[in-house]
Amino acid sequence: MANPQEPLLEIKNLKKYFPVQRGFLQRTLGFVKAVDDVNLEVRAGETLGIVGESGSGKTTLGRCVTRLYEPTGGKILMRDGSQVLSVTDLKGQELKGFRRMAQTIFQDPYSSLNPRMNVLQTVGEPLLVNNIARGKELEQRVTETIVQVGLRVEHLQRYPHSFSGGQRQRIGIARALVLNPKVIVADEPVSALDVSIQAQILNLLLDLQQKYQLTYLFISHAMSVIRYVSDRIAVMYAGKLVELGSKKELLITPKHPYTETLLAAVPRTAQRRRGKRGVTPGEPPDLSNLPAGCVFVPRCKYAQEMCKTQAPELRMVGTDCWVSCHFAESLSLHGISGAAL
Repeated sequence: MANPQEPLLEIKNLKKYFPVQRGFLQRTLGFVKAVDDVNLEVRAGETLGIVGESGSGKTTLGRCVTRLYEPTGGKILMRDGSQVLSVTDLKGQELKGFRRMAQTIFQDPYSSLNPRMNVLQTVGEPLLVNNIARGKELEQRVTETIVQVGLRVEHLQRYPHSFSGGQRQRIGIARALVLNPKVIVADEPVSALDVSIQAQILNLLLDLQQKYQLTYLFISHAMSVIRYVSDRIAVMYAGKLVELGSKKELLITPKHPYTETLLAAVPRTAQRRRGKRGVTPGEPPDLSNLPAGCVFVPRCKYAQEMCKTQAPELRMVGTDCWVSCHFAESLSLHGISGAAL
């Protein structure tokens, strides 16, 4: 594993703004700040869980990391041996080379596969595009990969319509795995699957990580899934990173009020006395018209006057915990007591 002082992936002041255009001339009236000044470090071999409500910027962040979206500002750095690649500056063949190292598992296993391509063509396409293998060598490599994800050799000539949702997601995993990437962005990889299948896919991802020393950015809105797979957890709200820390510390002793509300919504079926699940009042803010101060202030029961005018900075609180809250040290927030971590 890499030196913890030298993270595999660094995200510095990352921004992604989408223009709001109106009228016949499509004039730009403002910007939707989907990702706004996010700083993260991802360590080699770990699973960094990224959690938050829909619209919090999780998927946009993941797509910026793999350059499916062009960032509006900031830097993304990735270590490749002794080199440090500036991902945001890569173009042409250099960008193509980077994409061999960073792959995506998409959320919807139905729409992410081309219905006109069989398994051999789907999984083998990255090898062809990158001029890595052809012919018998390609077929052999694809065969080895699909067996690793739990499919069979006879599946090679079948098309997506003949597979279940779980099997289709295994094909998507094989497509991401076939290039031997260093980083995989898993964007809600189990949210479209039946509950009975979700655990199988999650266990498969963990087994593959251990076998191939993979690094995951695991995006999900389900705290229970993030709790199961993650080493560290990053909490996003309204395009901003509001808390980052180790799984155990964040789940048991959260430092940001938004994290507390997410944890309050997690079902506690193992408890004899089942408390009422928490529901956060209000709605997330309009990303094209964010509040002047803290983005969470309209929904925060701990908010004070300074929260309405001064945006908190992300700062270290405790051991390996970063939080964006003026009163993180003084608040006594509730986490998941007795959580099996």
